[in-house]
Amino acid sequence: MSEPWKALPAVLAEEVSGAWSSVFPDGMPEWLLAGDVPEQDVARAVAVSPFLSQMLERHPEQIQASLEVRGLTQATSPDWLSQRWADFMDVVDCEADLHRALRQFRRESQFRIIWRDLLGWAELEETMAAASALADICIDGALDWLYEQACEEFGTPWGKDVITGEEVPQKMVVLGMGKLGGRELNVSSDIDLIFGFPSKGETRGGRRSLDNQQFFVRLGQRLIQALDQITADGFVFRVDMRLRPYGQSGALALSFAALEAYYQDQGRDWERYAMVKARVVAGDQRAGQVLMETLRPFVYRKYIDFSAFESLRSMKAMIGREVRRKGLENNIKLGSGGIREIEFVVQAFQLIRGGRDRELQQRELLVILRELEALELLPSQVVRELIEAYRFLRNLEHALQGMDDKQTQVLPDDELTRARVTRIMGFDDWAGLEAVLQGHRDRVASHFANIIASDDDENEAESEIDDGCVELWLAEMDDSTALAWLSDKGFEDPENSLKRLTDLRDSRTVQTLQTQGRRRLNQFMPQLLNALLDVENSSETLDRVLQLVEAILRRTAYIVLLMENPGALTQLVRLCSESPWIASLLADTPLLLDELLNAESLYTPPAKEELQDDLRQQMLRIPFEDLEEQMESLRYFKKAHVLRVAASELRGTLPLMKVSDYLTWIAEVVLDHVVDVAFANLVSRHGHPKRADGSACDTDFAIIGYGKLGGIELGYTSDLDLVFVHQADPQLSTDGDKPIDNAVFYTRLGQRIVHILSTQTPSGQLYEVDMRLRPSGNSGLLVSTLQAFEKYQQSDAWTWEHQALARARGVAGCRDTLEAFESIRHRILCQSRDRASLRDEVVSMRERMRANLGTPGSKQSETFHIKHDAGGMVDIEFMVQYLMLAWCSDHPELTQYSDNIRQLEELGRAGILPVEDTEQLRETFITLRSTIHRRALQNLNSQVAGDAFREEREFIHAMWKKVMIEG
Repeated sequence: MSEPWKALPAVLAEEVSGAWSSVFPDGMPEWLLAGDVPEQDVARAVAVSPFLSQMLERHPEQIQASLEVRGLTQATSPDWLSQRWADFMDVVDCEADLHRALRQFRRESQFRIIWRDLLGWAELEETMAAASALADICIDGALDWLYEQACEEFGTPWGKDVITGEEVPQKMVVLGMGKLGGRELNVSSDIDLIFGFPSKGETRGGRRSLDNQQFFVRLGQRLIQALDQITADGFVFRVDMRLRPYGQSGALALSFAALEAYYQDQGRDWERYAMVKARVVAGDQRAGQVLMETLRPFVYRKYIDFSAFESLRSMKAMIGREVRRKGLENNIKLGSGGIREIEFVVQAFQLIRGGRDRELQQRELLVILRELEALELLPSQVVRELIEAYRFLRNLEHALQGMDDKQTQVLPDDELTRARVTRIMGFDDWAGLEAVLQGHRDRVASHFANIIASDDDENEAESEIDDGCVELWLAEMDDSTALAWLSDKGFEDPENSLKRLTDLRDSRTVQTLQTQGRRRLNQFMPQLLNALLDVENSSETLDRVLQLVEAILRRTAYIVLLMENPGALTQLVRLCSESPWIASLLADTPLLLDELLNAESLYTPPAKEELQDDLRQQMLRIPFEDLEEQMESLRYFKKAHVLRVAASELRGTLPLMKVSDYLTWIAEVVLDHVVDVAFANLVSRHGHPKRADGSACDTDFAIIGYGKLGGIELGYTSDLDLVFVHQADPQLSTDGDKPIDNAVFYTRLGQRIVHILSTQTPSGQLYEVDMRLRPSGNSGLLVSTLQAFEKYQQSDAWTWEHQALARARGVAGCRDTLEAFESIRHRILCQSRDRASLRDEVVSMRERMRANLGTPGSKQSETFHIKHDAGGMVDIEFMVQYLMLAWCSDHPELTQYSDNIRQLEELGRAGILPVEDTEQLRETFITLRSTIHRRALQNLNSQVAGDAFREEREFIHAMWKKVMIEG
């Protein structure tokens, strides 16, 4: 028996010798030899790719049939792939057949593409073109078949032709984004798509007519299922729809007019980037080209767009944060000097100059680089180095992915995988490959920094540092001199400050730092001490900042960040001086130091729409199935924006009402995304839940916020009181290969949401969740249908549950479900009630709360609990809730708001309370809430001195007596 693997390196030869008999139990088959494939190359393929090995072992008949049609030595051209797809379509009679054909076609094509790539038989251009053509053919082939079936079922959609304006049948247009759009797809990549259709209208010829958008949404769902769903035959492509307008919460398919309006009115800079590579990959090509022309002005400005530089810098900063947060230096796509930086350079020139230089309005990166050289926008040497780096990195990317047919860009750390990659790339050893790789990355990083330079990249001139700061840190003063210096410089507790510095300097962690780490720390500490000279509570602030310093001692990239950005160091010291809560937040999550780089954004929190956009942009690069990374990123997003709110409140640029608004918006944006992630995760396993009419649910699920979330009064440490409802038919099942009852689906959805929100990860907990306000409390179902929720509220709910409903509102999920909930809330609150008995119940409940949560009678002279004691915030809340329940039947307009402030204003407007009383209650409530907010930033609870807020408490007592006792 021959041993063709003997020429391979030892670790690979050993691997092949063990696998050979399993792959070829009867020896290497004749059909493989007959295809002009040398035995040594077969051994090399088995050695470097478990995927190729498994294909030969598990599907030899299919591989044989494929090679009889076209040998592996022949190129995998798009035209041939298209012809081959026709053979597979010959046996498709039903949707299950289509799914099977797609997956088998993909399996055969992947084998051919990966074989030729890993063995060096194909150039990079062939591999990218073949992988992209495979995606195009699968999408278009599946769409054609599914469109015909949908037309039979629902009728054919009709609308106005995009050119002539005549009434014509409508077809879907599928835009491919990213590498698919640029015909640069990886050998194992997901695909980013956007679905559009020419115009509004209705279907004709079906059992019942459907709105065009409904038709194309259903068609889109079936197309995604045909490509993305995992069956016994595997999957075709992972489909990502998050680049569409409004992301995961947007409609799955939009008309051309809606797409144009979105990009014209709301399109973000990063969406311009995405659109640079957009291409019609399937469906109506003629109409699609009209759409692309319509969107061209959004992507390419008529003038040289130097304003794009600012957004480019923001995106560069985001890249830097992501690399630091995820530890991505071993990632050849996302790390420094990686593929993304080359793409970024090219797209920067396209956005800035593409409107004037139409040669740049192409999609293929290598083509654009040559155009940049021809236009003299980049020197020839830079272009040559970028092209060489791009080819090397993309080939290396294909090597990493082709081994196991998995999407990865992370360099391996085990000997066997490194040996495989080394062999694929044509190197003798890993060290040689690594050296060449590092050379390419260094050159890319240098060009990237030069082209997309930002103010933050330029080392700011070092401020003058007091010599004493250096001498103090380096222990060049004796203790008595050091204490005198600290005292003279305004440190209020010099003894403790000196001890803290000495303990840090002598700590084992500092003593065992490597030379570079010690040098950086010795440069940084004098800068820090110098910055402390500008705050009043220098000793206290030093204590707080040293929490952070101790946390980053071995992560010196953060120390460098602060040294190179004196403005960030100034912000750090100022914020830690003003708030121990912020100091702890930064120590727990040092990555938040990135937020200090831009003082303007730090003290100007974004509006809700910008929050949504920021989160969407951050999460686009994380697959929904990567739940762990989704959770970590959500926690960072929340902390970063809460930090901005806290900084703004301390600076005085954000009044209390806006503080609570922003904290509430952050929670709402997070909840919306969590619903999307959890829903997509379950749909990938079980399919969509169905409505009574047989259509697939577009979540049909909503989160209802109660308490502080419902009342738009969130604080920095508030938990979330949530209730989950849905509108799907509980008697039906999901439509996937592993169907489950709708009721089970939504219960699991609720469980998944709670898990994502409340699980402790390395970055902490996103939110603490309280579900006790759902119907029947902890003994009730986690998720109710809206019908069951309404029935419970009408027949079984206690008065306190209706009080809670007064502060409830829909905060995330399906718009239709949220509107349906609001109608139920309105009906329940507007029920006629006996005011005397209602008043007695509310008073009784309030007295029980005071007894359980308020300050004990023996200590009331010493302590006042701002929230729970008599004369506190809850008294105002209970008065408002009583008045709402008592008067909504006469004044239905009272139900339009869920927060105490606007409810008080409406009660005054309706004449239920004198306006002067509601205004004073409003101001008193704001005063008490402001105090709680400020104390939270000082890590203090809601208890103050017993004689605090005398006037406010006396007024609340008087109002309680007037409203709740005397009536």
